Amino acid sequence: MRLFTRIEKLTFAKSNNSKQRIMTQTILGSGGGIGLPLAKELKNYTDKIRLVSRNPKKVNDTDELFPVDVNDLTQIDKAIAGSEVVYVTIGFEYNTRVWQKVWPPFLQEVINACKKYNAKLVFFDNVYMYAKTAIPMMTENSQILPPSEKGKIRTKLHEMIMNEVEKRNLTALIARSADFYGPDNKNSGLNMMVVDNLLKGKKAQAFGDINKIHTYTFTPDAAKATALLGNTADAFNQVWHLPTTKEKLTARQWIELIALELDKEPKIQKVPTWMVHTLGLFIPIMREFPEMMYQYEQDYIFDSTKFEKRFGIFATTPKDGIKKLIKSL
Repeated sequence: MRLFTRIEKLTFAKSNNSKQRIMTQTILGSGGGIGLPLAKELKNYTDKIRLVSRNPKKVNDTDELFPVDVNDLTQIDKAIAGSEVVYVTIGFEYNTRVWQKVWPPFLQEVINACKKYNAKLVFFDNVYMYAKTAIPMMTENSQILPPSEKGKIRTKLHEMIMNEVEKRNLTALIARSADFYGPDNKNSGLNMMVVDNLLKGKKAQAFGDINKIHTYTFTPDAAKATALLGNTADAFNQVWHLPTTKEKLTARQWIELIALELDKEPKIQKVPTWMVHTLGLFIPIMREFPEMMYQYEQDYIFDSTKFEKRFGIFATTPKDGIKKLIKSL
């Protein structure tokens, strides 16, 4: 398995920019589980990194901090001004109504600013727009036919970007990830429902059928690949699946791997759809999950062959990823 090296990254950056201009690369949503490792990776390509969030904190010594309340759309233009590449890794509250209200106008302002300042856009995305029948084997060419309201919103965002690309008004790419796990990622399902519970002496929790395959993306891999894509000229104007394990582990096997690393007994509490509905009566966030349960009731295989063939780089194995996750706690 090849590793990302500083020399390799610099070679890509230089080969795609003969004049070797060093312009600002900006992360919108720099404090999250993807934004943080992405900032570390971008250091291999430029010393001019702008971190944009409500309360940004330096990841690298030379980072430019740009505090912004992204709910104030008038600030988006200023946050992007002077950028060569803009990475959108922000995550809004996991609520359908919030997404419907906030995502489209936010992305439109980002697109407008990127067009105004001739900045390239890298949009970090998920798989919600894919048809239910695509989930057992997702590729960049899978049918877009979302079965959920959240999926319809993600489809709209996808179309907003690619329509501008097709009109040649915008240079952009979509970097798509499966469900993910990794260090500094408290909102990951594996972290919250498995790691945290086992550490507390409780049973690990799992949605749907725990004997179905579920592939996960390791967040450091996602960050490295996103930085590489953003600094590779011919990667733009298309969709990329970020490197994700090819090991077809079931939900049960993921839990057993984590339990083994924690030296805990792999006790599991299954969380079927009816229970999610019931919990939603008392826990607001659980009301958001029933429409997404189809992803846990069938095999969920996320294919990143396109990226692997283009760059010759593969994902971290589940065993190694879990070791690094637990070590980071």
